[in-house]
Amino acid sequence: MNQIDTSFLNPYLIHLTPAIAVICTTAMLALVGLALMIFLIRRSSRLQAERQLEADRREAAAEARLSELLKAQAEMQGRLAAMSEVFGNRQAELNQAISQRLDGMTHRIGATITEQTKSTHENLRHLQERLAVIDAAQNNIQSLAKDVVGLQAILSNKQTRGAFGQSRMETIVADGLPMGAYSFQPTLSNGYRPDCTIRMPNDAPPLVVDAKFPLEAWNAIREAETPELKKTAGQQFRRDIEVHIRDIAEKYLVAGETQDMALLFVPSESIFAEIHENFEAVVQKAHRQRVVIVSPSLLMLSIQVIQAVLKDQRMREQAHLIQGEVIHLMEDLARLDERTRKLQAHFLAAQRDVDMILTSADKLNKRGTRIEAMEFETAGGGNVDDNDQAGKAVESRTGFLKLRVVDED
Repeated sequence: MNQIDTSFLNPYLIHLTPAIAVICTTAMLALVGLALMIFLIRRSSRLQAERQLEADRREAAAEARLSELLKAQAEMQGRLAAMSEVFGNRQAELNQAISQRLDGMTHRIGATITEQTKSTHENLRHLQERLAVIDAAQNNIQSLAKDVVGLQAILSNKQTRGAFGQSRMETIVADGLPMGAYSFQPTLSNGYRPDCTIRMPNDAPPLVVDAKFPLEAWNAIREAETPELKKTAGQQFRRDIEVHIRDIAEKYLVAGETQDMALLFVPSESIFAEIHENFEAVVQKAHRQRVVIVSPSLLMLSIQVIQAVLKDQRMREQAHLIQGEVIHLMEDLARLDERTRKLQAHFLAAQRDVDMILTSADKLNKRGTRIEAMEFETAGGGNVDDNDQAGKAVESRTGFLKLRVVDED
């Protein structure tokens, strides 16, 4: 802090009393403090005004910079809007073309699936009708059992019995399967000839059906009058049918040529029911040797199931064709996506070239404006070189665009 020189007051203060001297000194100190306070206040006001001016100057510069940025942003938004409109139109056309093609394929696939569904429902309806017929036939087993005596008289001759069983089996197979799906008495590679073979789906080996049945032993059981004779006839029937089952397993089950299971056809529902009721061990042994004993109703049901499987196989083949067409469609869509992306890359490259050409054109316009206003620089300036470089840039970029257009064509 600056000190005030009060030495010039000393001659006057000598003549004053000490009290007056003290008062004067105090007053002078107060005046000095007041002057110092006024000086500090003015200095603080001047500093605050300078800070306010600096803040105003910075705010004005920021506003000017912000206005420049907003202007540049507006120009950029205009260019982006133009490019977005161009790409939007191209994308809309592409989407429309893809939608039309997908609609056509969807319509064709839907029509094919509808036809196949209708055919499947029709086949299932026929199958249900056949199952209803089988149920009705099963309900008539009791009435058919009354005709066993007449059937036994017809089958008393072994040759007649074999012809009758073969005829019933052939009738059931021929009624249930289309031509070419079965074969009667074919010759296997081992020289044996089964009564019938049924073609299985998916190129699987055929299924063997045997129509022979040891009816003599069964008739002996029915004709036995005493329990001892019935027991002896039952043992003989068990041995005969077990031998027949073993012959079927050894002769007709050929690995890789036939199915690993065969059907033993019993031409009577009543005989089939009594075998399952009184000779359960024989049935289980036949199952272990992969031979299934079937009645006319069960054979008809098996034929219907095989027919349904064959039809399902044909439907699956058609489904594979549809799947193949869908795969081709997806491949076409992948190629279309790849070509679209390539076209988009060409568009982006062309846009960059256009931006560079616009920059060169702006420089040329500015240079033309200066020439029009007769604002030439000195000989050491770079105006002429800038014009030459701008012209060369425009010419090179224009030639590059022409070459790109020729390559794309």
